[in-house]
Amino acid sequence: MIPVTFIRNQLKHHETILMKHKNLLSFLALTVFLFASGALRAARPNFIIIFADDQGYGDLSCFGSKTIDTPNIDRIAKEGRKFTSFMVASPVCTPSRAALLTGCYPKRVGMHQHVLFPSSTKGLNPKEHTIADHLKGQGYATACFGKWHLGHHKQVLPTSNGFDTYFGIPYSNDMNHPDNKGKPKGGWAGMDILWDDPESTLTKWKTPLFEDEKIIEVPVDQRTITRRCTQKSIDFIKANKDKPFFVYVPHSMPHIPLYVPDEIRDPDPKNAYINTIEHIDSEVGRLLKTLDDLKLVDNTYVIYTTDNGPWLQFRHHGGSAGPLREGKGTTFEGGQRVPCVMRGPGIPAGTVCHELTGTIDVLPTIAALTGKPLPAKNKIDGLDASGLWKGTAKKSPRKEFLHYTSRGDLEGIRSGNWKLLVKKPRRNNAAKAQFHLFDLAKDMGEKNNLAETKPAAVKELQARMKELDSEITKNARSPWFKK
Repeated sequence: MIPVTFIRNQLKHHETILMKHKNLLSFLALTVFLFASGALRAARPNFIIIFADDQGYGDLSCFGSKTIDTPNIDRIAKEGRKFTSFMVASPVCTPSRAALLTGCYPKRVGMHQHVLFPSSTKGLNPKEHTIADHLKGQGYATACFGKWHLGHHKQVLPTSNGFDTYFGIPYSNDMNHPDNKGKPKGGWAGMDILWDDPESTLTKWKTPLFEDEKIIEVPVDQRTITRRCTQKSIDFIKANKDKPFFVYVPHSMPHIPLYVPDEIRDPDPKNAYINTIEHIDSEVGRLLKTLDDLKLVDNTYVIYTTDNGPWLQFRHHGGSAGPLREGKGTTFEGGQRVPCVMRGPGIPAGTVCHELTGTIDVLPTIAALTGKPLPAKNKIDGLDASGLWKGTAKKSPRKEFLHYTSRGDLEGIRSGNWKLLVKKPRRNNAAKAQFHLFDLAKDMGEKNNLAETKPAAVKELQARMKELDSEITKNARSPWFKK
């Protein structure tokens, strides 16, 4: 008969062995988990998109400006890539922003008919799949700090479109809560008066400031809004530095009226626009320094661009399209070709890309970079441009680009280097449409109209733009409407 004490001792011995193995297995499992988590974080880069408002193609020193100094934005170009043929899908705010976030022509998502106002009863449908939705679904922390302009109702604010948090103004900074009435004198002369009186941001305007779904300040102090949105971005990055994040910073400047902090304000109204852009550049510098300090540079994409071209009618309160024709509100290049610089993992430093791409390609490109396919339920118009971003592709996947007016009417197409605009008279419907045909490879300033000498090209391009638009019209989805 085996002694009971022997049996007990054997059981204790085997229990000790099992515990050791259990601890070892737990340690190995934890090691594998931590390694996998770290690898996963490294494989999921961060994204920061800085989206200026009404900034022209010629308003950065890295794009040729001789009057505006932008060393911090230039740094992005120096450490990354400059895009010289980067397009927005509309020459005005609301539809342009819809295109960036959804990867669609604004008409496909019902956001093509000009801009929203405080009295508007529609917005971007939360059923659309935004950049924020796509990244949030992968565990990203998501935030929007700045001008939204895709609907001010609770159901369509950023927090209903994939963003964890929001801080900013719901529409343009020249709009008043709640009915857009009581605004000061407009025009460039009116802007001079406002610039001379910095307190006018509090006495002449009623633009609201939102935090998530609530108005927290009326009127918002526009002198500090660029800095405050930047600080919110910095705080968010610091709070989420150990997980992947997406920060969307759509600044309300340099849309008129222009304001900067009192301590940096140039009192000469003739320098208002320069002062404003250089202030934005300084704030971009603060963001870049944050990434430096947190050692997040190597795993963070930073994209700087703008929603449309400069508002030229405001003269020294508006920007410059540089070598391009016209500006905001037009389908000429000055209205829709915008400056873009970006840096990030795999983007070759100090390089320039002249290939056609634009904001509607950002969502599918981010999807490709994170390795998670977009949902198939909603068709989009964007294409994966990751090869252009990283310099591994010599040619763009985008061969065509449709031009819609600020009211959402089809007006033109770019196909390769050819661009056709078919402009209808505004008042006399009986008058013939005016055809403009340009070879952008030789004439980016659109000075030489070739329509009369190349009728076959005009006919072919016009047929193609109608064909593409017909598909979009047929399959367009509805925006959100207030019931």
